[in-house]
Amino acid sequence: MRDGERRQPLLSVLRAALFVRRTLRGEWHGMVVLPVRQLRRRGLSGLSLAFVAAFGVIFFHDLAQRPAGAVVVWRLGGVNADLPLWLALLRTPVSLYVPALDLPVWAGITQLFLAFALAELALGRARTLAIAYGTTLAGTLAVRVMIALGPGWWGLGLPPETGQVLDTGPSAAVVGLFTYLSVVRRAPVVFTLTGGSMVWESIAAPNLAGREHLIAVGATIILGLYHQHRGRHGSCRVDDAAGSAAAEDKRAAPAAATATDALPRHAPSTEVSGAPRPLIRLQASCLTRHSARSRESPGDRQG
Repeated sequence: MRDGERRQPLLSVLRAALFVRRTLRGEWHGMVVLPVRQLRRRGLSGLSLAFVAAFGVIFFHDLAQRPAGAVVVWRLGGVNADLPLWLALLRTPVSLYVPALDLPVWAGITQLFLAFALAELALGRARTLAIAYGTTLAGTLAVRVMIALGPGWWGLGLPPETGQVLDTGPSAAVVGLFTYLSVVRRAPVVFTLTGGSMVWESIAAPNLAGREHLIAVGATIILGLYHQHRGRHGSCRVDDAAGSAAAEDKRAAPAAATATDALPRHAPSTEVSGAPRPLIRLQASCLTRHSARSRESPGDRQG
C-alpha cells in the first residue's frame, strides 16, 4: 500500500510529461512541419501575401517620412473614429499597411511576415485575407461602440477625444492570425507567446491598440472554435453517409445473389460480344465447314 502511494506522484509526473511531449510534438508538426511541406510544394508563390504585407508596410512608412507623402498616406489609409463610417470602411484595407506612429516598424516586420507566411501556407490566401481584414475591421468598429458608450461601463467605454487617435497598422491582423492558427492547430505555446502576451500587455498598459488586440484575440478564438465545430460535424455527416451506403450495399447484396441464382444457367456461349449475331453465326458455320474439309482425305475430295 505504501509502495502504491509512493508511486502515485511519480506516475502523475510521468503522465504530465507525456502529455506535454505529445502536445509539443503535435504543435511542432502543425505549425512548422506542415507549412514547410507546403512551402516546398508551392515555392515562393506560397509567401505572396507575406511579401506584399511586408513591402507594403515598408513603402508606406518610407512615404510617410515626407510631408507630402504623409498627406497621401493619411488620405489613402488614415483611419480614426471621428471619420464617417463609410470612409473608414473604405480606408480600412489600406490601413493594414500604414504603420502606427508609436510602434517600431522594423521590429514588427518579422512578426508581420511570419504571421502572413504561416497563415497563407496553413490556411490559404482567401481565409488569411478574410481573417486579417475581419480582425482589423472588428477592432475599428469596436472602438466606435466604446466611444458611443462613453466613460464608465466597467472600463469598457472610452472618452470622446479617443476618436482623434490614429487607428492604423497591421498589429491587430497579426495578433488575429497567430491566435486563429493556435486555435485550429491546437498550439498552446504559440497562443501564449502571441495572443496571451497581448492580453497581458493590454491589462498592464491599457490603451487603444491594446483594446483592439483584445477584440482581435476574442474574435479569432470564436472563429477558430466555430471552424473546428463545423469540421467535426462535417466529418460526422460524411461518416454517417458512408455508413448508410455500406449498410445499403450489405442489404442489397443478398437480394442480388438470390436474383442471380434464380436465373437459368446456360452453356457458355461462343458468341463474341459487340458483333451482330447473324454475322457471328455465319462465321461459325464457315469455320465448321472448313475444319470438316480439312479432315477429309484427298481421295474423298476427288471422288
